[in-house]
Amino acid sequence: ALSLDIPVYQPVKLREEENVQIIRDYQPDAIVVAAYGQILPESILNIPQYGCINIHASLLPKYRGAAPIQWAVIRGEKVSGVTTMQMDVGLDTGDMLLKAEVPLAEDETGGSLHDKLSVLGGDLLIKTLKGLEAGTIVPEKQDDSQTGEYARMLDKSLGKIDFSMPAKEIERLIRGLNPWPSAYTSYNNKTMKLWKAKVVPGGEAVPGQILAVDKKGFTVQTGDGALQILELQMEGKKRMDAGAFLRGCQLTAGEILGQE
Repeated sequence: ALSLDIPVYQPVKLREEENVQIIRDYQPDAIVVAAYGQILPESILNIPQYGCINIHASLLPKYRGAAPIQWAVIRGEKVSGVTTMQMDVGLDTGDMLLKAEVPLAEDETGGSLHDKLSVLGGDLLIKTLKGLEAGTIVPEKQDDSQTGEYARMLDKSLGKIDFSMPAKEIERLIRGLNPWPSAYTSYNNKTMKLWKAKVVPGGEAVPGQILAVDKKGFTVQTGDGALQILELQMEGKKRMDAGAFLRGCQLTAGEILGQE
């Protein structure tokens, strides 16, 4: 926008009157909101003729909140999508306008789903604006009983792996937090980020214990089943496949990940 000499405003508090007046002066037909960190006050919601339109990266009313993309992967959803909605004073509670779905691949990551939904959302937004102008969209109220768990904001602590969890849940966590903030454990008192893993049968060992090591990677016991680690990144090092890591590290069966 700046390179095209389009004015850009980045107010710390949008609801301050001077910021509201800037928007009011533009007399916008519609306002589009995407991944914005503040709730719009009524003083702004009431300005545009066609209202404030939010593009949300989930199939509302499921996954209201700040991180719907990553939580859809972490919780093992088979389908996700985008929803355009008429904003109100609540958090992702306004009337739904249009939806578009996309199936999740078995190896879907938070990053890959983000990219799919960004394209899907761009197309849906154009259809929504045209439909509102033409009067062909019938808003649909959200069913609050179908909201499910709130898609809370991500932080780095969420990525600390608890190997007592089932392998399938840890594997989804690894994919959901890829590329940020990443799932991690520790080895030799250094952080080990896990980028790719595969669920395999477990053995007789405590959670976090390494069951086997081969040329392609190594297998770690969990609370239910095991994980074959295929791609990782040690603290201060580049991301690499587990085979390359093992060529430079004498990791052995019986060692336990995550121990301080």
